[in-house]
Order: sequence, then C-alpha cells, then structure tokens
Amino acid sequence: MRVAGEELETAAELLGCFLRGGELPRGFLELLARHVDAGTFEVFVARLGEAAGVATVSYRPAAATGGEFAAIEDLYVRPEYRGLGAGKALVRAVEERCVERSISYIEVQVSGDAGGFYAGIGYGPEGGVRVLSRSLLLGG
Repeated sequence: MRVAGEELETAAELLGCFLRGGELPRGFLELLARHVDAGTFEVFVARLGEAAGVATVSYRPAAATGGEFAAIEDLYVRPEYRGLGAGKALVRAVEERCVERSISYIEVQVSGDAGGFYAGIGYGPEGGVRVLSRSLLLGG
C-alpha cells in the first residue's frame, strides 16, 4: 500500500483528481518524491483492481512528546469505490505505519462530510484546540 518511486505518479494523478480537478502544479511530482525520499512524507495507495484511493501523511517533531506526530494531509477515494472499505484501509495502513515509527498521535483536518467518516473510525476533536490558518501572497 505504501508507495515510492515510479508508483508516486499514480498517487499524484489521484491527488490531482481530488485537489485540482485533474491538474497538478508543474514540479509537484518532483517535490513529492523529495519529501518521500527524506522520510518526512509518505504516500499510500489502495487498489481494488486499479488505484482506488490515496492517502498522504506527514511526520513532524513534537516537543510535547519528545518524538514525532503524524498528520493525514490528504485522503481521496474515487467516487466509484466509496463505501467499499478503501478509505478505512488507507487510514489503517497509515496507523500501522505510525506504530512502526513509534508514533502514537495522528491528527487530521477535515472539511465537509469527512468528519463523519473519521468519527466512525475513532477520530474525534482535540479538546481546547482550534486550527487557524492564513494564506500568504507569493511572488507579488
């Protein structure tokens, strides 16, 4: 399920469907490969005959625990494969990998209907924590 090398192209195509209507920015595949090679980012692909879904996870240091924590950055399952267990299998693969890396904390930011999916597999809100964000203008 975890992919690297040439298989990253399949994962990137799925991410493009999810994030950008089928298009990824120029150079994204190379950027993805660099982070995977560095070990700070991993990509998982669920296959049900063909590539059915993709999950990405980043790993970062956590001063509070003295170790790392993981963040599920993206989770996408093709519409025709939804409800068949691909999403759950992807999250399970991420969780198993985190255990291998001695990571006990995984976070995920959700939008839309995704909250119900994650709640159904045991994820819940972090007490007292809100995520704030800001977009920065680049090249201007």
